[in-house]
Amino acid sequence: MKDFRLYDISDFVIDEDFIRWVHEQREEDNLFWNTWLQQHPDKHLVVASARRIVESIQFPQSNINEAQVEQEVSRLMNTITSQQIKREPVKETVMVTGFKWWYAAAAILLCVSGTWYFYIRDTRVQPYAYSSMVAAKQLIEHTNTSQKPLVLKLPDGSRITLGAQSRISYAHTFGSADTARNGVTRDVYLLGEAFFEVTKDPQRPFRVFANEIVTKVLGTSFTVRSFEKDTTIQVTVRTGKVSVYPQAATLASSKMSEIILTPNQQLVYERTGQKFQKVLLNNPIIIVPPAVERSLVYDDAPLDKVFGDLSKVYGINIVFDSDLLKKCTVTADLSNEPFYQKLSLICSAIDAHYELIDGQVVIESTGCK
Repeated sequence: MKDFRLYDISDFVIDEDFIRWVHEQREEDNLFWNTWLQQHPDKHLVVASARRIVESIQFPQSNINEAQVEQEVSRLMNTITSQQIKREPVKETVMVTGFKWWYAAAAILLCVSGTWYFYIRDTRVQPYAYSSMVAAKQLIEHTNTSQKPLVLKLPDGSRITLGAQSRISYAHTFGSADTARNGVTRDVYLLGEAFFEVTKDPQRPFRVFANEIVTKVLGTSFTVRSFEKDTTIQVTVRTGKVSVYPQAATLASSKMSEIILTPNQQLVYERTGQKFQKVLLNNPIIIVPPAVERSLVYDDAPLDKVFGDLSKVYGINIVFDSDLLKKCTVTADLSNEPFYQKLSLICSAIDAHYELIDGQVVIESTGCK
């Protein structure tokens, strides 16, 4: 699944979905992009610039082989890197030509005999591709060719819900008595999407290899999505804690590179730029019994208790200045509201606002009198 939040202008102008929206104006595309822009107002300028570029590009049919494409793209990227755009008041007709190097780059990438360049590029076998990881290994493989989830039970008792058009492999000795005695890791290799419910075994960490990243756990539940053609890899934690690190990291440096995820957090790995981003889910779920949430009814309750309860219910860290807000109290029934609505109601009551930073909630306020 594409994460357009990570896109810049050059990403948009070569994206087939974006191009189709600009040129064909389908009703379903208009609905998607208008809704997405409302949710991400900071992207309006980038999208507008990319749209202008796509609108101006013509698509001549020409035969260009892969070597020529790579050579030309390499030349263009070197030019773009060294060139600076002059920002000065000009007429609209001249402003368009100010992006001429974007046009050239986009045109070269798009006009490849009916097939986009980045599709050609991605067809090469990468060292961390699923096919490379499972080659020459004696593995058990399960493939879900249906459109419904496939539930699998591993020899160690862990459960996997394998998504549609997804594949997973593991060793014949996975979960055997010999590996338990030797403390060997429990490794699986994923292509596609799967939800994991891992049986706890501190002596044998459970590892999921999915293209360029590794997700390591002892016992928890989480989802990994990593299709070959996706521009991002996503790891979403439901319960417990996982660490994620790039396969390319050495054992010594992986500790420095790893990112820890807790419930309701998601890691988005942008494959081209090799960037990690940790975010909160759009609709965090409750990770404790429902009875606990029903107790979120307050009458002049101290703010630190309210935020402490929310952190427990959702497993989300809420950062605030307890000394500054020690006089703040809350009177509200928060038992039936979604997580972000709960935050909005609290912030409205104490004249504060919240931000989502690095997968946690940060409260900003001038204090209560």
